[in-house]
Amino acid sequence: MKTFLLTSMAVAIMFFSGCKPAKKAGNPFFAEYDTPFQVPPFDKIDTTHYMPAFVEGIRQHNAEIDSIVNNTATPGFENTILAFDKSGKLLTRVSKVFNNLNEAETNKQMQAIARRLSPLTSKHNDDISLNEKLFAKIKAVYEKRHELKLDSQQVRVVEKYFRDFERQGANLSADKKEQLRNLNSQLAMLSLTFGENLLAETNENFKLVVENKKDLDGLPQGVIDGAVETAKEKGLTGKWVFTLSKPSMIPFLQYAKNRELREKIYRGYFMRGNNGNKNDNKATVAKLVNLRVQKAKLLGYDSYAAYVVDENMAKTPKNVNDFLAKLWTAALPVAKQEVAEMQKIIDREGGKFKLQPWDWWYYAEIIHKEKYNLDETELKPYFSLSNVREGMFMVANKLYGITFTKRTDLPVFQKDVETFEVKEADGSHLGVLYLDYYPRAGKRGGAWCTDFRSAGWENGKKVTPVMSVTCNVSKPTADMPALLSWDETTTLFHEFGHALHGLFTEGKYTRTAGNVPQDYVEMPSQVNENWAGDPRVLKAYAKHYKTGEAIPDQLIEKIEKSALFNQGFTTVEYLAASILDMDYHGLTEAVEPDIEKFETNAMSKIGLIPEILPRYRTTYFAHIFDGEYAAGYYVYIWAAVLDADAFDAFRSSGDIYNHQLAARFRKYCLAESGNDEGMVQYRKFRGQDPSIDPLLKRRGLK
Repeated sequence: MKTFLLTSMAVAIMFFSGCKPAKKAGNPFFAEYDTPFQVPPFDKIDTTHYMPAFVEGIRQHNAEIDSIVNNTATPGFENTILAFDKSGKLLTRVSKVFNNLNEAETNKQMQAIARRLSPLTSKHNDDISLNEKLFAKIKAVYEKRHELKLDSQQVRVVEKYFRDFERQGANLSADKKEQLRNLNSQLAMLSLTFGENLLAETNENFKLVVENKKDLDGLPQGVIDGAVETAKEKGLTGKWVFTLSKPSMIPFLQYAKNRELREKIYRGYFMRGNNGNKNDNKATVAKLVNLRVQKAKLLGYDSYAAYVVDENMAKTPKNVNDFLAKLWTAALPVAKQEVAEMQKIIDREGGKFKLQPWDWWYYAEIIHKEKYNLDETELKPYFSLSNVREGMFMVANKLYGITFTKRTDLPVFQKDVETFEVKEADGSHLGVLYLDYYPRAGKRGGAWCTDFRSAGWENGKKVTPVMSVTCNVSKPTADMPALLSWDETTTLFHEFGHALHGLFTEGKYTRTAGNVPQDYVEMPSQVNENWAGDPRVLKAYAKHYKTGEAIPDQLIEKIEKSALFNQGFTTVEYLAASILDMDYHGLTEAVEPDIEKFETNAMSKIGLIPEILPRYRTTYFAHIFDGEYAAGYYVYIWAAVLDADAFDAFRSSGDIYNHQLAARFRKYCLAESGNDEGMVQYRKFRGQDPSIDPLLKRRGLK
């Protein structure tokens, strides 16, 4: 294995000095995948295969760029734009596998490879985006795009690539390009460091070990059984272990009567990356924020937020901040009312303390029971993982006619992963779906959707997508299947909505097929959540895992009545994180902020109440410091306006499976989503601008 873990300098010398192609024997990345539907041969891929494939992928990509640059023919769409759009096939292939598995199934060897790759891929990307001769060719096509008899999509691709190169520094002077290269390299490594620190803090550096059975008082048996299984996995048989993964932590916060232990586990969660140890993220964040300001300034923007949002539907940070402020004004009073309700319960029970953040889930659950007569443990038996999965498949079938056939002949990257072939209504192949459900040591927290192959076209033939949905839902125990909470249920529907977007994507060009503004990205996923809780849908898929009986009407009625439950908290903690993100990336001066002071001041400024923390505090805010949501965490609620408005169209039609609306939504908002700007595509579906009213009503904020 060490043979292939080359130093950064050694690899750089190899492919930047005209090296020979890497040896291909035995490396599955160097041949077309010999698997059904050409999915990645996970059973044959070893960590030793990655570096040679990356080296060769970069070498081939460089050769393709050189071919474009050195072509003596007049720059045109085919020999410049299309050639660039289709370049880097091998590099894309290995990147998709490595990057996805480094999130879902990492280990020390893969993390070591990632650290070696970071400066190399950063340099490679910069070598392309700052290539003056390549940009000159693209610019030449851009300037005569309306004279080349191109169709509308070809013009859009040309314009997008020209804009990309401008935003990536193609117009900078030589010395500023060198500054940009240095900034990009540092930023890539710092993001990687942030993610590695957070993974260690979440999966390695904390566990709540319970030895006294009395400390389990209040916990449902299923939660206790899960803690037994976790203890066995960690070599602590005879004890009960709770971790910082949400399927373990949240039920403990909801039900455990031991307030001291509730505080201990929640403090372990919200102090991640802020413990003064080798995994502390404060210095990393300070450097990231500083360097992002420098990058934005170098590219001609006042702030990093201005740089990011310029490409989004919102267009300016001011529009984002005004939007968030409007929602904050509506949500904060609701959250304060919720605090007052909980404090009354504490006082009623003789508790001589003020409500604290680690008390919220516990007293919210009490209110849930008292006010709505709804206990989460009543619901869970109806939401087995298999039932929820079949429910989301059923909705997709009723809306779009597609079917899902389980496959057992496809290689998987982890034994619990399930695979499905997706077919159109006429039986033709649409794509492949991987479902990865459970927490494990090598998987980061949260839920996400990605792909191992994007939809597209190659040599005149359509390339079908290979999508992957990754979650961290409650694991099965010895006595019962995986039973999902309502939050886990809607999360699975959410990520599946992303998968549908990927499966339905159409378009001949990599740059535009499915490529949408960041504040549009979450709309396809969030709109799909709406079907999860519709009474007609619930009746069809929510069935008791023991008896098979459909969820009773009284429980559905309780779910509907409690739809506004805890919305003050949910909205405020989310908005607080979104505002914190915009504050960091709204900085206009390149200074390394005091992280604890900065966060405290940002939250004090908006009047965040002490009983609620931001959904993500700075040192574990992976979305913005180890992801693609910097100055973009607001997009979930921006897209929520669209999703609430879109579902309102279905509901108002009198048929939540309205085939005409579904066909329009698939065509304009999913399949052709990259054909024009986000709002233009949405209007094609809706016939009008979206209204914010359905969202405010849904959250009880109006």
